[in-house]
Amino acid sequence: MDAARPDESPEAQENLSGSKGLPERPALDREALCSAEFLSAHGISQLKVVDATGSTNADLLRAVTVEPKAWQDLAVLTAEHQTAARGRLDRTWEAPERSSVLVSIVLRPVNADGRPLPTQTYSWLSLLAALALRDALLETAGLRADVKWPNDVLVKGRKIAGILAQLGPMGDGSVPPVILGTGLNVTLTEAELPVPTATSVQLEGAETVDRTALLKSYLSRFCTLYRSFCNADGDPTAGLAGGPSLHKRVEAVMVTLGQQVRAHLPGDHEIIGHASRLDDSGSLLVVDSSAREHVVTAGDVVHLRPWTPPGQSAESGNA
Repeated sequence: MDAARPDESPEAQENLSGSKGLPERPALDREALCSAEFLSAHGISQLKVVDATGSTNADLLRAVTVEPKAWQDLAVLTAEHQTAARGRLDRTWEAPERSSVLVSIVLRPVNADGRPLPTQTYSWLSLLAALALRDALLETAGLRADVKWPNDVLVKGRKIAGILAQLGPMGDGSVPPVILGTGLNVTLTEAELPVPTATSVQLEGAETVDRTALLKSYLSRFCTLYRSFCNADGDPTAGLAGGPSLHKRVEAVMVTLGQQVRAHLPGDHEIIGHASRLDDSGSLLVVDSSAREHVVTAGDVVHLRPWTPPGQSAESGNA
């Protein structure tokens, strides 16, 4: 379905936008996204736009398995609509067509000499993506955002984007790939939000809801940070892109740090305590009421109200 043209009647525009009261949702500008100038400037090996798919992450996981040589580092797949997108803990979700930025990237991390990065550095990639998206929202849309561990982007405490990194197949002798997927809510209305604690670029009164501009901004910032991170051999403490280290940049914008949290861990375990800092692998360090420090490498984190005595409700809900 094409976006309404300025010379079309209000009735025609209403039909094209889906229903009365919903925002007009133009298609992505494929020419701008796929231009040789844009791709070469940021080292993007290819960029493919599809109208609809189940999941861009699932598509790329299949692609790097079946045709690994056809999908090199910084190959990008973006969709106008996803019907079976995955989040953390195998959650599924779906957003209205053309309402979001839905993009996945193939990463095959090597340094400037072509040496593969240690796979233990891969845990930083979703945090790097969250940082790039935060910067894109600020510089392109005028929105101030925070990062919530491990891979959410928030505006005023409400989730505007989620990021999912998945390890691709290993054992064929090539660099183990990572598929990094990002979903950014752009023109979702209150009624279309997946949960009450979510938000969208439009709902936050951004300077633009142009998905093409937002996607280009995100990709350009991600590619710059990613290449600098790779050239530092995945060292999160090294200076990044002419500025502070990835570790310092992420900690500076991570709203989780300093809060009381409940960390839901694999195996139906949980830890409640004070989120103090990130370690060198990007794991969250949580200090419990007995002053014992726990390393949280994976799981869901819920921000809590300041510490309260046992037996009293402390949870304020997902941020």
